[in-house]
Amino acid sequence: MAMSNPRSILITGCSSGIGLHAALALHRRGWRVFASARHEADVTGLREQGLPDALRLDLADSACIEEAVEAVLTATGGHLDALFNNGAYGQPGAVEDLSRAVLREQLEINLLGWLELTNRVLPVMRRQGHGRIVNNSSILGLIALPFRGAYVTSKFALEGLSDTLRLELRGSGIHVSLIEPGPITSRFRANAYLAFKRHIDREHSPFTEAYAGAERRLAKPDTARAAFELGPEAVFKALLHALDATRPRPRYYVTFPTRLFGMLRRLLPTTALDWLLTRVSRGENT
Repeated sequence: MAMSNPRSILITGCSSGIGLHAALALHRRGWRVFASARHEADVTGLREQGLPDALRLDLADSACIEEAVEAVLTATGGHLDALFNNGAYGQPGAVEDLSRAVLREQLEINLLGWLELTNRVLPVMRRQGHGRIVNNSSILGLIALPFRGAYVTSKFALEGLSDTLRLELRGSGIHVSLIEPGPITSRFRANAYLAFKRHIDREHSPFTEAYAGAERRLAKPDTARAAFELGPEAVFKALLHALDATRPRPRYYVTFPTRLFGMLRRLLPTTALDWLLTRVSRGENT
């Protein structure tokens, strides 16, 4: 009796955190995992951790996206069960201090690369008659916080794009889900700090004093957990349901802050929510 092929998934942003945990956990469950990362050194590290199908995928590079998808489809014989769009970074800084180029760079990685990658795998899933697209959004796809304008923009746009795609794929056998985590342990804060230092001129900003507090927060070691922060296994639980459930949810709230602010956004007037979010931001940057 011939054995069926294992289910296959392509995951972006696997160098650390959520993507790495998901890749290893799904591999242990018998999935064929195509774990991807932007840098070759990270790809080598993934293979050394027992993920033989790891490959390079740079979401800012169209040619690299095309090559990665072709490599996956060649390896599977033209089949792919799921895509977990996860690779992203956060560009801190007040909207007033963001140049067009900096915002474009944020959107290239966090939105446009995801769109291009998704559109390359959708024809495969249509031919199969099934597939799962899971987009890792954020609590900042639901509410805004000061000094996160670029990241908030990318996640608000992702929410709208995912909702539209879900409606357009209705009846196709392809399901689209959003995961919306609050604080999750990863290298996200460290990478955001690098982006802040690379692109924000704090000395000539009207927000110099506020940035001092933000820098203290960003410079904290990854081992210093934020309030209500959970490990990446919390996101994996939601991902697993989105992949396995007969009727996956359109949205998965992960962590208490996401559930809380998701509710408050529906209940509070905008002015009241603005007051609360301003207080939260001041508290975390002291």
